[in-house]
Amino acid sequence: MPALLSLLVLDERLRKLRYGTALAIYAAILIMGSLPGARAEIGTVASGIVLHSLAYGVITFLLFTGSLGSARERAIKSVLTVMVMGALDELVQSFLPYRSGAIGDWLVDCNAALITAGLLWAFLPQTARSR
Repeated sequence: MPALLSLLVLDERLRKLRYGTALAIYAAILIMGSLPGARAEIGTVASGIVLHSLAYGVITFLLFTGSLGSARERAIKSVLTVMVMGALDELVQSFLPYRSGAIGDWLVDCNAALITAGLLWAFLPQTARSR
């Protein structure tokens, strides 16, 4: 099991796949969040804070492990990318009559990205960071 986890998370051959998966998850968030009633249905399972934290934390993880550069560069790039993604998500929601964009949600997205990238920067093995 550890070998499979290491392959999925750290293997250079899957770097582009992880990055692409982050973009696909984000596209799914935008599409599903635009469907009338979808947010209300998923809201019965988890609160907005939990949903935003998990979704954008996972996206940050995938962006961090899917990009090139030093750990510092990857952390900065992934956090800035998630900040833009979260802002765009809230902007799209503000145009929908049954949704509203919220700065609070964007701040949750940003905090999830900062915490995730900080933990990855601090604890990801050095060999995986330097790729």
